[in-house]
Amino acid sequence: MEIDALVFDILGTLVDEPAGIRAAIREAAPDADADELVELWQGHVETEQRRIVEGERPYAPSDVLDREAAQVATNTDVVPKLSPWPDSVEGLARLAENHRLIGLSNAGRRSLLRINAHAGLRWHLALSAEEAQTYKPDPAVYELAVGASDAPPERLLMVATHAWDLRGAQSVGLRTAYVARPVGDPPVATDRFDFYTEDLADLAVQLAKQRM
Repeated sequence: MEIDALVFDILGTLVDEPAGIRAAIREAAPDADADELVELWQGHVETEQRRIVEGERPYAPSDVLDREAAQVATNTDVVPKLSPWPDSVEGLARLAENHRLIGLSNAGRRSLLRINAHAGLRWHLALSAEEAQTYKPDPAVYELAVGASDAPPERLLMVATHAWDLRGAQSVGLRTAYVARPVGDPPVATDRFDFYTEDLADLAVQLAKQRM
């Protein structure tokens, strides 16, 4: 297996999205049940993204959906700050020593810039689903990475903590690596991914062994 570039999901995989939303909710509504409102927030975003993918709603970027969710959850326009997982920044730096790194996120362009700046994420290239006017797992989003990398899909490795995201990547021929996170969508028995890793350091070790 030869890998030309690593393609990273960001929300959940590299930044702790629920924790960021929870902190924003607690600031806006200190007496509310933050966990319940996080679920409400994320449920709204997931539902609306699904409606867009299925053609039931015109495309709207993620910052619009987040503003809607904030109104539903807190009746404010609070904007969450999403912090990286402890291994994310160092892990990306280590992986960049041997691979090109491409961020591929459902976050819109504006949100993606804000997330990358706050979390300290660094890429060779960052791509937003906004470029395709749809959301993962629509194949058109993964094809953005294929087109931008100028490499065949089988030489790209999609890295995510969401099994549904990896299945979407497989639909266009990308290789896949599952990274375990507390907030992810874990694989089921029928999933067959190329790598199963505990964190980015583990992924770097497995890729190094694969190159030997």
